[in-house]
Amino acid sequence: MTAQQDSILIVDDTPANLRLLASILVNANYLVRPARDGKAALASAHSAPPDLILLDVMMPGMDGYEVCERLKADERTGDIPVIFISALDDIQDKVKSFAVGGVDYIPKPFHAEEVLARVKTHLTIRKLQQNLNEQIAELDAFAHTVAHDLKNPLALIVGFSDFLVDANDRISEEHRAEHLRKIQKAGNKAANIIDELLLLSTVRKQNINLSPLNMAAILLTAQDRLTYMIAEYQAEISVATNWPTAVGYAPWVEEIWVNYLSNGIKYGGNPPKLEIGGETLTDGRVRFWVKDNGLGIDPEDQKRLFAEFVRIGQTRIQGHGLGLSIVQRISQKLNGEVGVHSVLGEGSEFYFILPSAF
Repeated sequence: MTAQQDSILIVDDTPANLRLLASILVNANYLVRPARDGKAALASAHSAPPDLILLDVMMPGMDGYEVCERLKADERTGDIPVIFISALDDIQDKVKSFAVGGVDYIPKPFHAEEVLARVKTHLTIRKLQQNLNEQIAELDAFAHTVAHDLKNPLALIVGFSDFLVDANDRISEEHRAEHLRKIQKAGNKAANIIDELLLLSTVRKQNINLSPLNMAAILLTAQDRLTYMIAEYQAEISVATNWPTAVGYAPWVEEIWVNYLSNGIKYGGNPPKLEIGGETLTDGRVRFWVKDNGLGIDPEDQKRLFAEFVRIGQTRIQGHGLGLSIVQRISQKLNGEVGVHSVLGEGSEFYFILPSAF
């Protein structure tokens, strides 16, 4: 997989300084966005938050201190590291830079080696912080899943097992078989939750190589895994005959299909009817989708649907809430994206987009 370039926003009202800084950073393989004043800097940072900001202190109108304060007050940009650059070398100016949220201070005239060293250091620190925050969030989510979602099927298994032990000689074979089926179903659910937790962790840690996908074969394997569920719900599935070629990692893409198909079957109509297909977009990427005939999803729920570990209202989307989190994480690792189009009363279309093989 190709590493994504770090994006750096440079803010300075002096064109010569902008050109020099841009040249230094572009030659070091950074993506550079210049801004000539505070207002332009805020607009640029809000429209597409950069990974780091180099910010001049002395600018007409809105100075660097005010720009930094506004950046830190906005949740969209509050965690972006800001390095101040200034001809001022007074200790009070440096103290104020840190007080308003800056992480470092480079005096003018600056030197390429120093600029690159400080930029690299703070980008590394930010990535380590982001990775740590992700791991903490994941641990919290795992604990919540074990404490709540995994507890339910295990409690059911224990409850019915205790009942069978205590009342084994007083119940009919029919009731005994019914209780055993419930134990089996709960056991399968618990095992599935554990498998998904392990997969979610693996996707974050594992590095893979992208290769062209035989999407027809991958989808067929996913359907085979859901054979029992398709039969239970009497689902009707319409599959495209022609597939554009995308690149990805087949085992993970199979998991996306399994999650989309199982959701479509569970929350589709009666019987559920699914349409599955793919197309090449105008930008060259490839889009795949599963469309169902269910009740649709409320617009507010759609906004949170792929947020990791978020559980949507029980009336529409139930379960342990890991499936779409896995889909989201897989798509990010494959340089793709996911989404949903849904209208209440008209069903939902869940999609994922991957890079093209061509």
